[in-house]
Parts: sequence; C-alpha cells; structure tokens
Amino acid sequence: MAEETKNQEVQDSENSEVQTKAAPSPQQENPEKFLEDFNWHNYEEGIDPVDDQKLVEFEKLVAENFVDTLDDEVTTGRVINITDRDAIIDINAKSEGVISLNEFRYNPDLKVGDEVEVLIDVREDATGQLILSHRKARVIMAWDRVNKAHDESLIVNGFVKCRTKGGMIVDVFGIEAFLPGSQIDVKPIRDYDAYVGKTMEFKVVKINHEFKNVVVSHKALIEADIEEQKKEIIGQLEKGQVLEGTVKNITSYGVFVDLGGVDGLVHITDLSWSRINHPNEIVELDQKLNVVILDFDEAKTRIQLGLKQLHKHPWEALDENLKVGDKVKGKVVVIADYGAFIEVAEGVEGLIHVSEMSWSTHLRSAQDFVKVGDEVEAQILTLDREDRKMSLGIKQLTPDPWTDITSKYPVGSKHTGIVRNFTNFGVFVELEEGIDGLIYISDLSWTKKIKHPSEFTNVGDKLDVVVLELDVEGRKLSLGHKQTEANPWDKYETEFAVGTTHTAEISEIVDKGATIDFNEDITAFVPTRHLEKEDGKKLSQGESAEFQIIEFNKEFKRVVASHTAIFREEEQQIVKQAAKKAAATQSTDKTTIGDVNADLQALKDKMEGKS
Repeated sequence: MAEETKNQEVQDSENSEVQTKAAPSPQQENPEKFLEDFNWHNYEEGIDPVDDQKLVEFEKLVAENFVDTLDDEVTTGRVINITDRDAIIDINAKSEGVISLNEFRYNPDLKVGDEVEVLIDVREDATGQLILSHRKARVIMAWDRVNKAHDESLIVNGFVKCRTKGGMIVDVFGIEAFLPGSQIDVKPIRDYDAYVGKTMEFKVVKINHEFKNVVVSHKALIEADIEEQKKEIIGQLEKGQVLEGTVKNITSYGVFVDLGGVDGLVHITDLSWSRINHPNEIVELDQKLNVVILDFDEAKTRIQLGLKQLHKHPWEALDENLKVGDKVKGKVVVIADYGAFIEVAEGVEGLIHVSEMSWSTHLRSAQDFVKVGDEVEAQILTLDREDRKMSLGIKQLTPDPWTDITSKYPVGSKHTGIVRNFTNFGVFVELEEGIDGLIYISDLSWTKKIKHPSEFTNVGDKLDVVVLELDVEGRKLSLGHKQTEANPWDKYETEFAVGTTHTAEISEIVDKGATIDFNEDITAFVPTRHLEKEDGKKLSQGESAEFQIIEFNKEFKRVVASHTAIFREEEQQIVKQAAKKAAATQSTDKTTIGDVNADLQALKDKMEGKS
C-alpha cells in the first residue's frame, strides 16, 4: 500500500513536469509584450502583484470575520485573558482591546469566556493598542434600557445604594436613579435605612433627558394590585359592619386604619364622644382595634370608619334622675368669648354662658372666670335630652346680692368701689361682685370740667362714692363721687359774692373779653367793656388789677368780674342793685332760680350796653 502511494506521487510529479514543459509562461511566448506591460513601479516598491480573484476572496473573509469598529456603536466582546490590572477583550478586530478591571468592580466574578458590552475608546494608542470602555458601553445601553422600560412600562431591577434627602439612590442598569420616599411603599416609611443594600423591583416613572435624571417607583408596582384588592374588599363591606384593623398612620385630622389590604379613615370627631386635641390621645401606631363602617365609596375606594360608635352615646347613659336645679361637677374643655363648655360626664357637655358666671351686670370674657382644665361646680339651668343640650350656671350657687340691696346700700350711704369700665357719659364702679353702679360724669367733681372720665380716674382705681338713687327692680344703682366732699362753691358763694373786690391777673385775652383765675377752682370772665382802665386804656394779658364781682352763679359755676366798676359811678350803682337782688333772692322762698338768672342776665346786658 505504501509502495502504491509512493508510485502515485512519482507519477504525479512527472505529469506536472510534463505539463510545465508543455505550457510556457507569457514572457517566454512574447518577451517584447511582457516587457512593454511590466509594472516597473510595483517592482521598484517591492509590491508583489495579487490576482483579482484572490482580492475578492480576501475581502469576503474580512467581512465575515472582522467587525466595523465605529466609535459611537456598542459591540459585544469576549474576555480572552485577565491580568492583574486589565481584561483583554476580543471583538473580532485586527487586534484585541484592553479594559481596566476598575470598570468591572460591580462584577467581581468576571472570568475568561464571559461576553461583555464594549465601546471603542481609542482605536490605537501610542503603542498601537486598541483601547475599549465597558463603562461607557454600559451607560449607553443603560439609557436605551431605561427609555425602553419607561416607554413600555417594564419592570426593572435596581440596587438601593444609599439614602439621600427625600428618598433613596437606586442603581438601575448602572445609572443612579432617584426613588422618592413617597414612592417606596404604599404605607409611610419609618426606617429608610432598612432598604439600603437591597435589590428590588421598580417601575421607571419619569425621565429628564436634559438633566439625565431618572425617577423610579416601587409603590407603583403594588398600587395596581392594591386597587384590585380594595375593590374586592369594598364590594363585601356593609354599613354598620365591625372589622378589626391596624393603625397605619396618625394625622392631626384623623387616623388611617389598615383593614387588610385597604385603608379607612377614622376622623378625629369619630374617635371619642369626648373632645380631644389630637388623635394620639386615643390611639397609637400599629395598635389593633375594632372599628365600625360608617360609609364607603366604591368608585373612589374611600372608607369612613368610626371608633366611638362602638359604644353607647353618653347622653343615653346619662343619669335619668338628673334634672334642672341639680348641682354637677365637671372639667372646662373649651372656652369661647361667650362662655365655657363643661364636660359633666364623658361625652356630655354643658354651656355656662358668661352672663351666668357672675351676678355682675357688667359682662366680661369667660377667660376672666375660668380656664381650660379647671374643675368647676355648676347648677343645671336647662336640660334637653332629645337635642342633647344642657345649660349651666355658676352664679346660682351663691346668693343674689340684690336680695338685700336696700339694707346694704341705702340712698345716702358712703362706700368704696373699684372702677371697672368707662363710657362717654360716666364710670361704672363695682361695689362688690354683682353690684355695679354708675357715676355720671357731672357727679365726678364739683369744680373740674371733665370731657371724658379717663381724665379723672383709671380702670382698677378705688373710688369713694355715695349712693344717690336705687332701682331694685331694674337692678340699677346711681352713684356720685363729688358728693363725698363738701361743695366748695357753697363757701365761694359768700367769699365771691356780688360786689366783693379781689385782686387778680389777666390770664388770657379771649373773644369778647378776658379770663382771670381767682384760685384753682374759680375762673372769672371780664367783658371787653369792663377791661377799660381809669386812663381809658384796656388791661392786657399778664397785667394785675383789682376786680369787682358783678355776677356769681353757683349752679352753673359762672363768675363775671369788672375792673371798670371800681372807679365808675354808673357801674358801681349797677353792682349795688345786683347785690340787693341777690340778697333778696336768698331771703325769699318764692323767688326761683330762673328769676335770679333772668335778673343777672339783664344786669349783665345792661352793663355791656345791650339795653
């Protein structure tokens, strides 16, 4: 067999030699044409000619075995070697690429034979090496995947890296996405750190291409299932049904209770029959409790729950023997300007109007009598069990001070009271709790002209008073302050009688005359005509002179004086006549004050030259 093979090879060799000899080359057949067509350029450059057929075959092999390595396209490579620092990647290019192992920190299990996504970073470095980037490829592919997940509502896996303000940072396909705290779960999260380091499923809910921001939600994945559960659960609910639930969240306006897949709200007013300031006074988080279904909305999946409805209404449990006139004790729970609400039993309140807190007719604010939390005793004034209303009174527990008012405060008696309030026409003075009297502005002082009571006294001041009038039925008391002192005008009536002479200084020049101050109480008026001096000149402001009284009216506190009457006989005669009439007025009972005033006015007119 070996010999046959050898013989065959020899025979083939001989045949080849015969064929070679039989087929001469082109240069042997036509040397002139060969020299004419010879490519002297390729010969000088050392380029061997290649047959066109072979070039076609070569291009076909390149197309089948090598990739078109563009900078902006991601391709798949295979790890063919791993060194201490780099991974050698084959991407079917002219040479293998190099990627730093730092780009594979997320994948510590990388091994030879693994396929990875790469991007051409540098085609040829200084040494002619192909530099690849796995990180850049991951970013490009990640954005494609994120966009696809967002557009097609796909579920993606993400790794919770750390906490941040308002939520968490999640690694999705190598991109840092934001997970808002409100999108972690359907229930409020108390411990964010418990989610750090976990891999969870998410839904991409928002992408900001301009700022390269991605927002994901875990809550969105479970909301759809929860909505279905809610509809199923709500479909089985009935009003009045009692269910067990767990306190899920507490707010200022109520409590959210988990009924096993669906939440219901217990409003703060449905937690207790008593008034409460905050729901945490009644319940606490994670507490299990029974609640009653008050109402629900299948379309909006809302459930209204009640806790206090599990117990009998306090008004129904109120003592049947309780009646008007009975005394009760309770705690002040609410205060308003018009009164205070007293809780006499759990869930049962009565109103004490401010007018029922004191016998005083001078009403004040309820805060002046009680404050929230006070324990008070009161008397039931009205009781309506059907409307569940009760009115109470405190003042009824003490005797009415007006029952013996005539013996305690008879007309003419003197007392000391406290100024409680002002009006434009007078001052209210409290003699004792429940006994107020009014001092008219004209009864404050004998001598001072007062425009408003605040010019004379202050609220809270003690003031001596005299009872002027007493109206028991109308519960009104008229008081006077000036009556506690003697009327200084009684003394002035003699001291400054008509015809008496006094020395004083012109205080002020006024319209139609001037004024002079004889003392702190008496200011007299001097008509212009009576300012004339003996030399014919008139007195000026600040000038001192003698004056004769030509009119004195105690009732109206009016005094008129004259300087001219001192040296002119006519004016002196008029003053003497006026003095006689004044004396006659005091000596006869028939002459009225009006008559005296008319005579004085006539005298004044005569002296001023009017008649």
